[in-house]
Amino acid sequence: MVAMFSNLGLRWDDLAWLRERTRLPLLAKGVLRADDARRVLDAGFQGVIVSNHGGRQVDGAVAALDALVEVRDALGDNAVVLMDSGIRRGTDVIKALALGANAVLLGRPYVYGLAVAGQTGVERVIRNLMAEIDLTLALTGGHDVKTLDRSWITLQP
Repeated sequence: MVAMFSNLGLRWDDLAWLRERTRLPLLAKGVLRADDARRVLDAGFQGVIVSNHGGRQVDGAVAALDALVEVRDALGDNAVVLMDSGIRRGTDVIKALALGANAVLLGRPYVYGLAVAGQTGVERVIRNLMAEIDLTLALTGGHDVKTLDRSWITLQP
C-alpha cells in the first residue's frame, strides 16, 4: 500500500541524476529543514519549495511558514525559495513574503473556485487574493511587496 503513494527508493543522489539530465531550472518541493535545503542547492538545483504538502502527508509536521525563515537563512538571497501550504488569504501571502519567500504557490483556494464556478471561480479567487494583498499592504503602511522583510512580522519566541 505504501508503494502506491511514494517511491521509497529515492535518495539524495537522485537529485544529481536529475540535474544531469536537464538544463531547465529545478526546484525541490517538500523542503522543511535548512540542511536539506543546502543539499538541494549542492545538487545543482536553483531553489526549493518550502512545503509540508498542505499538512496532508505527515500529521503534525512542521508548518511551512515556521520552516521558511530557517530555509531562507540557509540558502541566502540568491536561491529561489517558494512556499506553499496554508496560503488562504492575502495576509498569508504577506507573511510568507516578509519571512523570505520569493513567491507563494496557491493550491486549494483556486481548486475550490474551479469546483464552484469553473474558470470564472478561479479568476474570482485570484482577484480576491490580490485585493486582500493590496488591502493588507495599505493597512500596514506598505506600498509594494518588494519592500517586505522580517521587520513586518512579529515572531514569537
